[in-house]
Amino acid sequence: MAELRNCRKCGKLFNYIGGVSMCQVCKDEDEADFQKIKKYLYENPGASISQISGELNMTIEKIKRFLREGRLEIVGDNGIPVLHCEKCSKPIKTGRFCEDCSRGISKEFSSVIDKIKNKTDYSGRNNASGMRYLSKDNKKKYK
Repeated sequence: MAELRNCRKCGKLFNYIGGVSMCQVCKDEDEADFQKIKKYLYENPGASISQISGELNMTIEKIKRFLREGRLEIVGDNGIPVLHCEKCSKPIKTGRFCEDCSRGISKEFSSVIDKIKNKTDYSGRNNASGMRYLSKDNKKKYK
C-alpha cells in the first residue's frame, strides 16, 4: 500500500510505493547523473573517483552511493579501491561487503531460514488439535 513521504533530496511530499525515498523528479535527475558517469567511464576507462567528480561536477558522496548500490565499479587514485567492506573493512571495488563477508552473511541467512522452516513444519503434526468434522455416524451418537 502506498504512503506519503518526504523526498530525501528535495523535501517534497510524494506517494511512496517502495524503493528509494525520492520523488520521481529527483529519481530521474539521479538516473541522469548515473548515466553521465557511466558514459564518462565508457569514454575514459580507468578514471579515478576524483577525476569523475572534477570533470562532471558531482560530489564524491554521490559517486560512492552509486558504488555502494553496486551500479558502478571504479578504483580510487593510484588504483586503490575507494570503498571498504562494512563488516571487515577490507577494500572493495563495489557494493557494501567483500566476497567473503557476502558468503558468510548468505550462509547465516540460510541457516536462519532452515531453522524457521523446521519450526513451522506441519508434516508431523498431531491431529488432536486440528479441525473436526461430524460424520453421519457421529451425528447418530448426539441424537
